[in-house]
Amino acid sequence: MKTSDFYYDLPKELIAQTPIEKRDESRLLTLDRETGATENHHFYELTDFLTPKDCLILNDSRVLPARLLGQRLPGGGACEVLLLIDRGEKVWECLVRPGKKMRVGAKLSFGNGELTAEVIEEVEGGNRLVRFDYEGIFLEVLEHLGKMPLPPYIKEELQDQERYQTVYSKVLGSAAAPTAGLHFTKDLLQKIGDMGVGIGYVTLHVGLGTFRPVKEDVIEEHEMHKEYCVISQETADLINRTKANGGRCICVGTTSCRTLESWAAEDGTMKASAGWTGIYIYPGYKFKVMDALITNFHLPESTLIMLVSAFAGREHILDAYNEAVREKYRFFSFGDAMFIH
Repeated sequence: MKTSDFYYDLPKELIAQTPIEKRDESRLLTLDRETGATENHHFYELTDFLTPKDCLILNDSRVLPARLLGQRLPGGGACEVLLLIDRGEKVWECLVRPGKKMRVGAKLSFGNGELTAEVIEEVEGGNRLVRFDYEGIFLEVLEHLGKMPLPPYIKEELQDQERYQTVYSKVLGSAAAPTAGLHFTKDLLQKIGDMGVGIGYVTLHVGLGTFRPVKEDVIEEHEMHKEYCVISQETADLINRTKANGGRCICVGTTSCRTLESWAAEDGTMKASAGWTGIYIYPGYKFKVMDALITNFHLPESTLIMLVSAFAGREHILDAYNEAVREKYRFFSFGDAMFIH
């Protein structure tokens, strides 16, 4: 298939720049993946589409405030460092700007010297290994000095950093939010649990590769980025029990989907697992465990629109997206949601 097969026309004004005031008042487009039928709802109505036999699987990864703005030493020219992967021993793999002035040996300062760093290696793809020096606990220093690494299509400054976290986020490690979960409130989760719906958590640390465009003309030639994910025994048991009882396994977000599909046995059963996944899901893929998906609207020609097309069919997805454009839904990270069932 061609990458251009997954293009749709999106007016810039429909790209949400700020979160909606109340998380669960975002809109919800439901899509029947068999018939292509759609309906317009609000996210707080999600309970109308769930049954006590179902389980919801959510990604509890928490976004690191991984964007550091500082100065190069000596001289004080501005620099930006984006933390990607913890390599241990105070060393992180990072994206840096300006790249030409941050070669091996470059020294950096953040927060008036509260955090200092040195570029120690250039790695494949242009990333840098950066060794940091600080007093105390690095994550506490980051909470103080770091900013949220918002996607490039969001130009507005985020007023409340917690709005780029899900209300159930727990395990620090993502470079971007698992955005389908941003619509949930604690009250809505309580209502869902009170219905008898099982709620389970996986962890997948979202990498910035999630925003990397597909540059190849033929989708099969794209190389997928790798991300670290974990499924607990408790969550595996919940999924197996749900399936045995005839219920649906409903993934919240493509990250939860990719985690489960990476580790599910061919018969759809799950067991506790952990490791790196580079699973690439596009039309033709046979889903082993996911029965329904809650997801946001994705970028044209992205691996994520390919994943939802694998689940619901390319024509159904593009028709639904075109309807969402006509109905002026809000798109991408701070935008509205879909329930594909």
